[in-house]
Amino acid sequence: MRAAIYTSKGPATEVLKIVTKPDPQPQVGEVRIKMAFSGVNPSDVKSRAGLSARIGGYPEVTPHSDGAGTIDAVGENVDKKWLGQRVWIYNGQWERPFGTAAEYITLPLSQVVPLPDNVSFEVGASIAIPLMTAMAAIQRCGSLLGKTVLIPGAAGSVGFYATQLANMSGARVIAIVSNEEKAAIAKNVGAHEVINYRTQNLVEQVQNLTHGVGTDFIIEVDAAGHAPHYGSLLKFDGKAIIYGTNNPQINVPFGPMIVGFISMVFFIVYRLPATEMKTVIESVNTVLSHPEFKHPVTAIYNLDDIAQAHQRVEGGANAKVLIAL
Repeated sequence: MRAAIYTSKGPATEVLKIVTKPDPQPQVGEVRIKMAFSGVNPSDVKSRAGLSARIGGYPEVTPHSDGAGTIDAVGENVDKKWLGQRVWIYNGQWERPFGTAAEYITLPLSQVVPLPDNVSFEVGASIAIPLMTAMAAIQRCGSLLGKTVLIPGAAGSVGFYATQLANMSGARVIAIVSNEEKAAIAKNVGAHEVINYRTQNLVEQVQNLTHGVGTDFIIEVDAAGHAPHYGSLLKFDGKAIIYGTNNPQINVPFGPMIVGFISMVFFIVYRLPATEMKTVIESVNTVLSHPEFKHPVTAIYNLDDIAQAHQRVEGGANAKVLIAL
């Protein structure tokens, strides 16, 4: 099979290579998936660049955790009824060196999910990290009916889904974006108000839009950037649901946080507890079944162009970047 690998961390064009490897064989409890598409996420490019907190130290890595394809072989103790099943994949390269940027991948059966017949492989490869993260964040908020949710990065893959899910849950959504194109994307998936942080003062706009009260929740992609202002962005007893940051150090002013009873809730989708993971996956497949549920536009690259795909993600693509296999 053809696969992308890197043996050292660094710039995409310098470390990513395409090689030919033996087709993997499923072991006990595993299935083999003939990949259709591999999804590229910011965590993948950060890990390849050496900017991620991920550990591992593997001598060779095939990147990417998300993807979709068809099961074409099963290992011992796996029912043959799975043969030919269309599936989407999660945690493909979490705590292991062999991810989805290859023509085949073998995984435990527990890490593949049937893909509804009316859902394309492109969508299937787009949803694991982004939609699962958004779903987990929304569910950690509890009931959102009548609540106000602030969503930074609302045009990004996670923010796109979080904006849509929050709107579907009855929340008023205030999106944070960096330009008019992204503002249009956020509005199209349910944002009620949009703040352009490059041209508007974020704190002032949130205070104005909430009549000085603040929002109930912030679903956070950049904790380092916004945490210093949580006391003003969030209302009394408000919560920051944090799945990302652009800087490993987060500075939080003690006074506004303690006086405002502000909570910071951290989570990473790869390590959701088993019961929560099950609930999130079931919820993802439920929304997938709705034909009106929207997905980001895709930008598709061939495997030979994987370095350019990584660069597209690093540049802040207004699209879900996929590798066609």
